[in-house]
Amino acid sequence: MIRKPQSLYPVVAKTHPGMSGKNNEDRFGVTAFQLNKKNPTPVLLAVICDGIGGHKAGEVAAEMAVNQITQAVSESNGLQPIQTLKIGIERANTAVHAESQKDNGKQGMGATVAVTWMIGHRLFTASIGDSRIYLIRGDRIRQLSTDHTWIQEALDNNILTPEQAEGHPNRHVIRRYLGGPNPPETDFRLRLIQGEADQQAFDNQGVVLQTGDRMVLTSDGLTDLVSDAEILTAFDVDDTNLAVDNLIDMANKRGGHDNITIISFEIPDGIQVLPKKRSFFPLGCMLTALIIGAIAILVLGYFWLQKNPVNLGFFNRTQEPMQVTLNPMMTSAPQSTATPNNGSGLKLVPTTTVQPLSPQTPQDDAYPPPDEAVLSPVTPQATP
Repeated sequence: MIRKPQSLYPVVAKTHPGMSGKNNEDRFGVTAFQLNKKNPTPVLLAVICDGIGGHKAGEVAAEMAVNQITQAVSESNGLQPIQTLKIGIERANTAVHAESQKDNGKQGMGATVAVTWMIGHRLFTASIGDSRIYLIRGDRIRQLSTDHTWIQEALDNNILTPEQAEGHPNRHVIRRYLGGPNPPETDFRLRLIQGEADQQAFDNQGVVLQTGDRMVLTSDGLTDLVSDAEILTAFDVDDTNLAVDNLIDMANKRGGHDNITIISFEIPDGIQVLPKKRSFFPLGCMLTALIIGAIAILVLGYFWLQKNPVNLGFFNRTQEPMQVTLNPMMTSAPQSTATPNNGSGLKLVPTTTVQPLSPQTPQDDAYPPPDEAVLSPVTPQATP
């Protein structure tokens, strides 16, 4: 892909250390691309990483993770987003873990990850940890990512109720993070509907967003203190800068016990839609099939003729020569006429569409149209 100096998606990204006096261990990256020289489809990559570990180690891990993921996407051709994000996140994990082993002060450092990758109107996401990804459409907000925390697992298994989860001592125990000896499982579930099955959430990757849809990525320094409903309300204003500032101020006024980072961008009118892939039978395979078919016909014809001999004139060497008497009035021999063989050629239409993904990767044809991405209304939550 080709890096661009400015994004066609209006973006606002801000971070604040909070009110606790701790180092800001959040890191983020926003990078604009063009798909390639021949295809001007705009691309936007947004990454938030929340560092884990004290003595400045967390911010080192978060910065390394942002850089590794961004580099992996930059080096790709944009045709296999899920595979590329997986590679980038695994590289980040390896780099963070290797760095943590070099210095005793960095041992145990790690980071969460929340990534959105827009290719035209198509959205791809990945997450590890408790940094979140939201989609706002009209008057509704939907958390697309899933928290990888002890609390979320307890809620999913009906061990705790939402009321019991509020203020629970294990609220910030993270089940997945970057920096361990083995790469964590990257979560590619993109939940458009509450309660949908994991496979369906995975198949939602590449969903086509609508003009006016808004994406919001945030670290847990915001979502611990500000509800989903309040995030939705904040973006009722036309000024995205003001909306982000108001959310950061809201979290700080309620204690600001952690770093706060927010990235928000909107899908503008006029963004080129990446066309769905069209399948063509490869030319080489087609020619091979035709050759094999022709050989098969000749072989079958040969054996049929062995069992069913036919007098074909010039094929029969024992036949007497044909006697031809010419008309004396003819001044020249009659000329034979041959009808030209107008064979039809095969023509393939050039295409620059996204190549088919691997069997484990969702196909473009499975993506639901925009009007099927139904968002569940958000019930205002009590402010902690």
